[in-house]
Amino acid sequence: MAFSVMLTELTQGFLITISIFALTLLFSMPLGFIVAFGRMSKNRVICGITQFYISVMRGTPLMLQLMVVFFFPGYVLHIPTGNGWRFPAIILGFTINYAAYFAEIYRSGIEAIPKGQYEAAKLLGYSKSQTFMKIVLPQVFKIILPAVTNEVITLVKDTSLAYTLSVIEMFSVAKQVAAAQTTMIPFAVAALFYYVFNLLVSFVMNRLEKKMGYY
Repeated sequence: MAFSVMLTELTQGFLITISIFALTLLFSMPLGFIVAFGRMSKNRVICGITQFYISVMRGTPLMLQLMVVFFFPGYVLHIPTGNGWRFPAIILGFTINYAAYFAEIYRSGIEAIPKGQYEAAKLLGYSKSQTFMKIVLPQVFKIILPAVTNEVITLVKDTSLAYTLSVIEMFSVAKQVAAAQTTMIPFAVAALFYYVFNLLVSFVMNRLEKKMGYY
């Protein structure tokens, strides 16, 4: 196989990797906020449910979670699913997993804000929503950015677990080509793809962190 052909196949797989990455962030980051607020809720039931959810997501392998999401509709709910369910199952599995991690990051950032700032905002006539959006949230973003960056970089690498459900992303393509050609070159090229993409992610997040330095 010519190197150009191999590179083309890996690039096509990389597009699937980027799709998994982007969609997971799109859904998991907002969901993480909802879970974080549930975790901090004064309602014991809501707090208990979200705490259990976070515990399960963080305490079990992502690979196992992906398999449960994929097989649950057919084996438990008896809903027929075909190959068309594989990619949505990947996105759902990644989303609920990473939402749990983001929730804990958000919670730690919110709880790091001194209570005196809430009291000062109240004295200035700010409502609770105004206090959170204008005073608390910008500071939270600044505090959590390093932790969020680590999770985002981890997500880039975790996309390779899509092979669990036979979704052909870049790592799966690299394995197929390497097995067919008995060469390690596809793995080296895939590693370069991952590394460059993570460098780009780190660069963007570092720039964002500098812009948030005002807070």
